[in-house]
Amino acid sequence: MATSRGGIEVVATSPINGPDYRVDEVELAGAHLVVDPGGVIYWPAERILAVADLHFEKASSFARYGALLPPYDTAATLARLCEVIMRYRPRAVFALGDSFHDGDGPQRLGDVDREAVNALQNGRDWVWIAGNHDPDPAVGIGGVFTPEMNVGGLTFRHEPKGQAGEIAGHLHPMARISASGRSISRKCFAIDSERMVMPAFGAFTGGLNIRAAAFMTVFGALTFRAHMLGATRLYAVDASRCLPG
Repeated sequence: MATSRGGIEVVATSPINGPDYRVDEVELAGAHLVVDPGGVIYWPAERILAVADLHFEKASSFARYGALLPPYDTAATLARLCEVIMRYRPRAVFALGDSFHDGDGPQRLGDVDREAVNALQNGRDWVWIAGNHDPDPAVGIGGVFTPEMNVGGLTFRHEPKGQAGEIAGHLHPMARISASGRSISRKCFAIDSERMVMPAFGAFTGGLNIRAAAFMTVFGALTFRAHMLGATRLYAVDASRCLPG
């Protein structure tokens, strides 16, 4: 039975990989979507999986300027991406921009990681959506490149504009709450009944608190909810109850 939470029609909370793994299912602009604690969404009617802000090759980008990070971010991100793709086996994957940390990222991909990117595309459509870090089409990584995608009343893009039916990334939403006398911060989905901002999926990606002004520009008020990522489930909290800073 559907229930309403903060303006979002939550259809169900369902197990995916065993009884301890649970997803949220929401209605967004009339579309039934699965919100996964792995940081992706799945649209069963269209068999589309969407992921935002992969930021492949972030460590190698920083290394060019002398800031040394462990050089395993791309491999770690690909391993997690493979896991969620195998969970849903979509017919199409939409990567919502900033898939690479800079425009030269595709050229810096190691052979093993490049093979992994290619393998994930086998048997499905793959759409790279332009981001502010990677605004131009990359060469040699497969898939198709586009500024945004419109499917069945939903628009998938990188930077949110606050439009109805919009699913975007870019802002790296994070929520902070107080629980048991301590502060807890987690990446999250920011969702109301008409639009969604997805969390950054990539390793080494930080977050912007959902009480920041940028989210007011998108949602207009604190009437949306944060679906905070846990290890095996999501924790939905009204944005108005989350802590600033």
